[in-house]
Amino acid sequence: MVEERTKAMNYKHNISLLDREFLEIDGVNHVESFDDEQVVLATNLGILDIKGENLHIKQLNLDQGKLTMEGTIKSLSYQEEGKVKVAKGKGKGLLSRILE
Repeated sequence: MVEERTKAMNYKHNISLLDREFLEIDGVNHVESFDDEQVVLATNLGILDIKGENLHIKQLNLDQGKLTMEGTIKSLSYQEEGKVKVAKGKGKGLLSRILE
């Protein structure tokens, strides 16, 4: 697992947003939380908080550090680690969502 994270951290951090509806991100280390209104990612350059509507992760490859998502993107912001605000009752961790 440490080796996988190291691989992802070696990739540059790039963000490509097309028409506020299609988002590609390189340099993703892991997904902190996600739902249809908010996605929180740990990237090479810090915690990235993505807010919008009807957000769907289309592709996630942590070995390559890549994430592709669709939806209406309203905001992208970087947070200090440990200071991410998740909407009340939303943003369960990835493992919690898988086990439900």
